[in-house]
Amino acid sequence: MGPPPESRPVLVTGATGFVGRTLCPYLAEKGYRVRALVRRTSDHGFLDALGVEKAWGDLRDPASVAAAVKGCHAVIHAGAAFRFWGRREEFWAVNVQGTRNTLEAACQAGVDRFVHISTIAVVGKPPAEGLITEETPCQPQDAYQESKLEAERQVLAFGRESGLSVIVLRPGAIYGPWSHYAFNRLFVEDPLRGLAFRVHGGHHITFPVFVRDVAWAAEAALTRGRSGEVYHICGSCVSHREVGEVLERLIGRRIRWIPAPAWGMVALARVWTAISRWTGREPYYPIGLYPYVFYDWRVSAEKARRELGYEPTPLEEGLRQTLEWYRSGK
Repeated sequence: MGPPPESRPVLVTGATGFVGRTLCPYLAEKGYRVRALVRRTSDHGFLDALGVEKAWGDLRDPASVAAAVKGCHAVIHAGAAFRFWGRREEFWAVNVQGTRNTLEAACQAGVDRFVHISTIAVVGKPPAEGLITEETPCQPQDAYQESKLEAERQVLAFGRESGLSVIVLRPGAIYGPWSHYAFNRLFVEDPLRGLAFRVHGGHHITFPVFVRDVAWAAEAALTRGRSGEVYHICGSCVSHREVGEVLERLIGRRIRWIPAPAWGMVALARVWTAISRWTGREPYYPIGLYPYVFYDWRVSAEKARRELGYEPTPLEEGLRQTLEWYRSGK
């Protein structure tokens, strides 16, 4: 598998999602031919300006996935269902069966490499001491984390059994342009809107990664890294308080942080999540947020630095670009 220009395209799943909105332009910028698996109901218009070929389909439909992969030299599987709340069946259908469908199609098409975008969150409950490495045992805490870990296992097992060259990338808490969810909402949007709640004095550790770094790693994994390996893609792990301080520097003013009792936030999340069973709507603070807010995520990305040449974007620069995107009103 040589560097671009390559006569055969790279297939990107999840092309219209958070990662895909940065990954597709990044690959096009690097000279790759890109084909995107997209649903007709998704916001896919931006792909036209990039010259990206669109393959209509859905991860849950094996025939459409097989048609999309045919003729491609590599697959970057970024498609997934990600929420802090949801039905187990949906996570399993997209994240597990959808990954299986893509693996089988990639093997049938004879692609050179399969890059799977997972998440460090599959660790579930970080160890009390030391760094989280690729060898840290995983203890998933919810249906989403379980589905992503099972998808990882399928990818690695498929690689061993079929000979398909596979790499698993585990990003941290992704932030950057094109998202109003997760890290962006908790650490940027909510504080700017006056919902600047802070538990335990902001001392817990989070594990951010700029979305363009994820795109960089996905492209690098097409030609670098060892088949069958897992790589953490994460920036510097910092406290919630430190993230807030960077945000304040960038906006040029102090934010009024609201000390929130941990027991109160957990009780609110539990009640809100219980109510959601009747409303069918995701609560603003679901209990699924607990591992991300109340645990300390000290992650090592040393393996990716050593084997992929990964160098993370500094948090201040990543947040600056994120704020610029918000201000652009897109």
